[in-house]
Amino acid sequence: MTDVEPKSQPAAATGRKPAPPQNPTLKLILEMGPLVLFFITNWKFGIFPATGVLMVGVVAALIASWVLTRHLPIMPVVTAVAVVFFGGLTFLFHDELFIKLKPTIVNTIFGTILLGALAFGKPLLPVLLDSVLQLTEEGWRKLTIRWGVFFFVLAVINEIVWRTQTTDLWVSFKAFGIMPLTIVFALAQVPLILKHEIKQPTDADKNHW
Repeated sequence: MTDVEPKSQPAAATGRKPAPPQNPTLKLILEMGPLVLFFITNWKFGIFPATGVLMVGVVAALIASWVLTRHLPIMPVVTAVAVVFFGGLTFLFHDELFIKLKPTIVNTIFGTILLGALAFGKPLLPVLLDSVLQLTEEGWRKLTIRWGVFFFVLAVINEIVWRTQTTDLWVSFKAFGIMPLTIVFALAQVPLILKHEIKQPTDADKNHW
């Protein structure tokens, strides 16, 4: 066998263990649960009680994720820390501005980390998304650029919404707008992933060689 296979950035290359597979339904529940509670509490009691519920919810979701999978994904951990931090500032200064700024700052951080690391030849997307995909270097580069730009777009959208709309509308957008946008964007990347995915050899291929 003389063909040279394209290089990839597997999990081992980043010095981490591959993330264990997680049930998509469970993952969605853990991510959406705190947001739904945030929306309902804001609707009935206002933004400050809702912020407290969101803080408790994201921490509870992390604990549940650890208990059920013995694994803590990077993005939910960073998001939970940010929610607790900005939620604390919201209560400390009694100013809802801080919780509204959280999505802008967190998405900007994610975008900066991805594109900044890529500029130094270190695609961190597999780590950030807990990905078990095997892609070529070109595939990871293109996918990283797209996700980096997408995070910046989310930051800009959040700024536009909270600055121009009511608090109730912003809460609705945070609870039921960001997740669908992210899912649609992720699905739109499937053709790129399929094009650059490195196929693992099957038993038939191994027997052939």
